[in-house]
Amino acid sequence: MLESLSLAAGLSWASGLRLYLTVFIAGLFERIGLIHLPDSLAVLASPWVIGVAGFLTVVEFLADKIPALDSLWDAVHTLIRIPAGAVLAAGSLGHADPAMLTVAALAGGTLAGASHFAKAGTRALINLSPEPVSNWAASATEDVGALGGLALAFFLPLLFLVMLIAFLIVAGWALPRLVRGVHGGVLRMAKHMMPGTHHPISRLRSKHD
Repeated sequence: MLESLSLAAGLSWASGLRLYLTVFIAGLFERIGLIHLPDSLAVLASPWVIGVAGFLTVVEFLADKIPALDSLWDAVHTLIRIPAGAVLAAGSLGHADPAMLTVAALAGGTLAGASHFAKAGTRALINLSPEPVSNWAASATEDVGALGGLALAFFLPLLFLVMLIAFLIVAGWALPRLVRGVHGGVLRMAKHMMPGTHHPISRLRSKHD
């Protein structure tokens, strides 16, 4: 039960960060015998699924490194990562009781949403700053975090669940602040772009008048 819970939580959490990487790694590890997925997720080990997920992983890896495009990518994938996290969480429990599968799907969607909005909010805040290096650093951190989280979920389930609880506590504290930070950054940018607001010639003309 602990392993099934960790698998469900790990797949749903990681899908909020890197959905295609999550599917690729889970399918590949199942195919080469490193892990054993329940029958309900056996389709992930299909060569077609692994191939398509691998291709989309590369596309996402590149898109996530480009400022502004990464936020657009995140916005579109709000409609993909969260439902996928719910499906992966429910599938991790195999042929369990329908009520349990429903609870797993709801919890999985919530976990995927928490990691997705934490990622999307952080990247939006970074994109409002003029420093491109931080964008690359954040993206690389997410890549490593998703891989590390999956490894813990597969092989050290208890440690992963403890760290997941810590993540949820931090996310609950940080998400409202990220929303306020992004909102404030957008307002500052909009004010800066208003005609005549901060233009030097406009200020000189105002003084002359």
